[in-house]
Amino acid sequence: MKKQGLNPYLPSWEYIPDGEPYVFNGRVYVYGSHDRYNGHAYCLNDYVCWSAPEDDLADWRYEGVIYEKTDDPLNPDGAMCLYAPDVTVGPDGRYYLYYVLDKVSVVSVAVCDTPAGKYSFYGYVRYADGTRLGERTGDEPQFDPAVLTEGDKVYLYTGFCAPGDRSRHGAMATVLGSDMLTIMEAPVFVAPSEPYSGGSGFEGHAFFEAPSIRKIGDTYYLIYSSVVMHELCYATSRSPTRDFVYQGVIVSNNDLHIDTYKPADKPMYYGGNNHGGIVEMGGKRYIFYHRHTNGTNFSRQGCMEPIEFREDGTIVQAEMTSCGPNGGPLDGRGEYPAYLACNLFCQDEAPYTGAPGEWMDSRFPKIAQDGKDGDEEAGYIANMRETATAGFKYFRCEGIRTVRIKVRGYCRGAFEVKTSWDGPSLGSIPVDFTNVWKEYAAEIDIPDGVQALYFTYTGIGGASLASFTLE
Repeated sequence: MKKQGLNPYLPSWEYIPDGEPYVFNGRVYVYGSHDRYNGHAYCLNDYVCWSAPEDDLADWRYEGVIYEKTDDPLNPDGAMCLYAPDVTVGPDGRYYLYYVLDKVSVVSVAVCDTPAGKYSFYGYVRYADGTRLGERTGDEPQFDPAVLTEGDKVYLYTGFCAPGDRSRHGAMATVLGSDMLTIMEAPVFVAPSEPYSGGSGFEGHAFFEAPSIRKIGDTYYLIYSSVVMHELCYATSRSPTRDFVYQGVIVSNNDLHIDTYKPADKPMYYGGNNHGGIVEMGGKRYIFYHRHTNGTNFSRQGCMEPIEFREDGTIVQAEMTSCGPNGGPLDGRGEYPAYLACNLFCQDEAPYTGAPGEWMDSRFPKIAQDGKDGDEEAGYIANMRETATAGFKYFRCEGIRTVRIKVRGYCRGAFEVKTSWDGPSLGSIPVDFTNVWKEYAAEIDIPDGVQALYFTYTGIGGASLASFTLE
């Protein structure tokens, strides 16, 4: 089978959330934080970079470690984590990496001559008198920097605002000079926090965290995570520092608000915080975002979906799929790993993975892997109990008459195969107790055409699903 673009777009053992994509010299580079599989907190690993040709989103290349936690002078012992970064090209043609450590509220900057070489610490964003942004009296804490360079100016967007916290007013925009560090215009608020959102148009979708900035045509798009966490919203303006108007949701990592294939308020995955940006590649625009795995908040993986712009510049909310990078449906034949599930749920609905630090309820299925962080082990779905359903979208099917699955676990029952989450069963594949991966098959006719595939477990115990094969 020709290599296809899949979600998550990186190998299943890689955990890069908060993805900010940029095209440089025909390649798309993704900059994000770096989670640890089975980690106890967010962003425990050093920054790494992956890239791919912009016209082949199946061919990702590991660029290596581009910045280490201990490279920042404030963090010589590595006790602080590197939170979500962003990158911009300065007037001098060099690449500048902006980030915040997890225990301080100043913005650090590193620099490199190439998009994915080893970045070197450069300095801290500061006022003209040398005071660091975030440390002057009246400054609000800095978090999640996003950057956009236009001419000799750099627009820096930052902020973190928990619901109910009246000490924080919203997302901030700060204008820097051509040295990439010195403040030319002090911070102003461009999107309100929840306590200050009344009458703003942002009600119910007030700013929480994760700003990302893009300019498309003559319009600035401020993407951010709202107070409901799972959704990436956006606001637009003709100015980079004022008059942003709330416009809607670009993507949700549990597919809330979408009513095309299910009720709008039904969650189809276990959501959580979200962060990502927009990029244009090969004539299409995509939104990058992340999903949560392993039943926790701390092992997140990058995904992407194509997005559609209306004539007025607004964006149609993207649906979570398994085929986002592929430019269309996947080939409806051959073997596919189960970790590609874009829908994962059971009869007990839950829109969130769980509070930070909590393990997800044992009732729920989850994406997992064998081994430890860094082991190149293919992911799978664990803990599929009665009614647990994994959904995969979309496939171009023709003449499929047999479906095979690889399963292990203390389970006895069957997997029902459907083409919609609440549709009729097209057939069932019985499974039984096994401690090793075992293949089971059944003659099941998949209708020709573009189809979603759903596998629902019925029976006792808990099954793990490694893959399915269409023949």
